[in-house]
Amino acid sequence: MDHGPEEQPPDPNNKRLTVEDLNIEILPLIYEIIRSIEKDNHHDNTAKTRDSQDCSQKVLELQKRLDQARAEIRMLPGIEYSKEQQLNHLEALKTQLRLKQELLQKYRYMYPFDIQKP
Repeated sequence: MDHGPEEQPPDPNNKRLTVEDLNIEILPLIYEIIRSIEKDNHHDNTAKTRDSQDCSQKVLELQKRLDQARAEIRMLPGIEYSKEQQLNHLEALKTQLRLKQELLQKYRYMYPFDIQKP
């Protein structure tokens, strides 16, 4: 079976990534950064230095999480298509669904072929 240059054969061991699988928990980290900035340590220079280092460490961790989130988002199926392409594909799928539903309704009430005559 020949696959096109962009199409990859399905890997049964590789589960498709979904939005629910993404690990994008950045709000608690942002909250910690804001809290550490808002601390009032004007009287103690060593505490101010320590808080500044802690804040810098948290900012680096936030940057790491954002980079990880970007990498995970790039792995989502369909992310390579533009919004317009996705909407066109969705419209085509809706049309297919409607046509198939119409066919099912049509064939549901047709005379069955397998009824035996007495």
